Amino acid sequence: MSNKKTIAILGSTGSIGTQALEVVEANPDHFEVEVLTAGNNAQLLIAQSKAYAPNVVVIGNESLYPLVFDALDPMGIKVYTGERALEQVVQMDTIDIVLTALVGYAGLAPTIKAIEAGKHIALANKETLVVAGELITALAQEKGVNIYPVDSEHSAIFQCLVGEFHNPIEKIVLTASGGPFRGKTKEELLSVTKAQALKHPNWEMGAKITIDSASLMNKGLEVIEAKWLFSLTSEQIEVIVHPQSIVHSIVQFKDGSMKAQMGLPDMKLPIQFAMTYPDRLTTDFPRFNFLDYPSLTFEQPDVETFRNLNLAFEAMAAGGNMPCILNAANEIAVDKFLKDKIGFLEMSDLVEQSMQKISFIEHPSYEDYVQTDYETRQLAKAFKI
Repeated sequence: MSNKKTIAILGSTGSIGTQALEVVEANPDHFEVEVLTAGNNAQLLIAQSKAYAPNVVVIGNESLYPLVFDALDPMGIKVYTGERALEQVVQMDTIDIVLTALVGYAGLAPTIKAIEAGKHIALANKETLVVAGELITALAQEKGVNIYPVDSEHSAIFQCLVGEFHNPIEKIVLTASGGPFRGKTKEELLSVTKAQALKHPNWEMGAKITIDSASLMNKGLEVIEAKWLFSLTSEQIEVIVHPQSIVHSIVQFKDGSMKAQMGLPDMKLPIQFAMTYPDRLTTDFPRFNFLDYPSLTFEQPDVETFRNLNLAFEAMAAGGNMPCILNAANEIAVDKFLKDKIGFLEMSDLVEQSMQKISFIEHPSYEDYVQTDYETRQLAKAFKI
């Protein structure tokens, strides 16, 4: 009998997925790749499959299926395509843990199917909990499924809570780097380009999450995700800007004591911890040295200039389908910004208008989330300055 964990990596060609495979490669005695999926990057998916020999791959773009099939079928690797295939493969009996590293709303349906099948989740797709946190957490509890956070901030909170789960949290502090535009005024942000926004000072991430980081929407989404992961109220969640990105987040307990998780900015550590919990494996990751960082600084986020963070808090306080509206509008806003259709500050305008115009549903069903996402995207696509 093998003690290896079999892993399904949804979104294996993205930033998180490729780093997860580096973790697998460094620990061949602990992990085996069962499923790899990608949306459009067929060539990298083929290369990954040849290197890690999964049982199954899924290419989301159906037009790329023949290319992937012809390359991998001779190796005995099963190849499927489309959204339905993605939802089906996560239910395979041979999978121990599903790493959801898809970008945006696309992660919701396959994560639900994986939980329904009793698979533990390593969650790098924060939008799943942002859009449908109430549904997801209730389903995970019903199925006895653990959700292990992969985001560095939520992993930090989770690590601080190990051995403390019986002790009530007074509050958590999510740290934010402030992104490439920290300290900029609204006037300065009127003319920033996507190239400037894509240059994050500390982390290497995909385009969507990098833009979200620059606008502070990423932190807003993380606030909502934290609410559901750790059963918190909005009053228990604080955001502080920490430009060095060494303190990844903090938990304060009811006696006033605080725990922080620290380290150099490297996503492979939280990825590995989510895949190996409760164990820690030896790594050759660079080590933090206090003498290299004689000064760690902290400051309040500028929510007047970077309005997305407050919009996220408002959506969280409203509940219902409002976070779903926030997320869908933001995905369209980021896409428009990356295509030079709207300016940096106008992304917040688009999100705010969507939150005002889309019908609010206090207790949405899954079908309500799907409809809300669709209606919000249609409205956001038609957004005019």
